[in-house]
Amino acid sequence: MNDLVAKRYVKALVDGRDSTAITAVSNKLNVISSAFADEKFNSIVSSPEVAVASKVDLVISLVESANDGILSNFIKLLAEKRRLTLLPFIAKELNSQIAKMNNSYVGVVYTNQELSNDYVSSIEEQFSKKFDVKLSLSQNVCDYDGIKVDIDGLGVEISFSKERLKSQLIDHILKAV
Repeated sequence: MNDLVAKRYVKALVDGRDSTAITAVSNKLNVISSAFADEKFNSIVSSPEVAVASKVDLVISLVESANDGILSNFIKLLAEKRRLTLLPFIAKELNSQIAKMNNSYVGVVYTNQELSNDYVSSIEEQFSKKFDVKLSLSQNVCDYDGIKVDIDGLGVEISFSKERLKSQLIDHILKAV
């Protein structure tokens, strides 16, 4: 639900603005959204006992030169509608919109062992050619038995699992018998 509301706010922020203004707002929103990791900050922003003007001043004080008009008016609007807690969702969605505008995406490679940088670079290069985008991949070593590439902005997830291969091989052998 929060993502849907955030998309509408981001659409309003992006509409009619150039990419430099959008990037500047995005950088400031990223700083503000990082403050939501603090429990005290969350309690202040969501508290009904704290005045709306005080919440706005607190949020705006987190970034330098936030009184550029766009961001301060945006934060005042969110505070008026009691939606300041949507700021992290809005920042995330704005980052994704900027990635779409710049045709550059970030993905994650999940494996159970560390891959060489050359191998990750070759995967990056192949997917960049395939989807005609700028792609940056990072590695996540976890307990996934195989390899999985997840590019969230493009909605692409490609995986190769040893378990799935084994079950498909068994099914194929059983059908042949």
